[in-house]
Amino acid sequence: MIDAARSIFIVVFILAVSACDPDSDQTVATSGNSVPAAPVVSAELVSMVSPIESLSDVEAVSVSGAPGSYTFSVTVSSPDTGCDHYADWWEVLSESGDLLYRRVLLHSHVDEQPFTSTCGPEDARRDETVIARSHMNLASYGGVAMRGSLIDGFNSVILTTGF
Repeated sequence: MIDAARSIFIVVFILAVSACDPDSDQTVATSGNSVPAAPVVSAELVSMVSPIESLSDVEAVSVSGAPGSYTFSVTVSSPDTGCDHYADWWEVLSESGDLLYRRVLLHSHVDEQPFTSTCGPEDARRDETVIARSHMNLASYGGVAMRGSLIDGFNSVILTTGF
């Protein structure tokens, strides 16, 4: 019984430590999947946005590629302290809340602030308005997001609670 408990502890410990591996980001394609229904994003754009200390913010979004094969580069600023508190993903959603793409981050970026990572290829229309937001492993969503399209560019927004 003690050997089984020790083995389980060792496996759990190894999994927890490996989740903090700085080379272990994952990209998860989600075409056709959606997140639970969400309220519509606030139409009010924010010109002067001050970050909330415990939340991550999307600072910039750039898009490259061709129709049907766009790559999103998202710059995130987060109050990472290590494996105990870090930005664990960012995602691109439609205005109605459909998840278009999620970039899973399996480690903190304590010494890389802000950091930029990419996802794609993604099939988005040039005129489709999308939202890029980030998530903290303990604090959830919040902070500053970016809303825009490939044609019009992206602007900072504060999302409604629960989006």
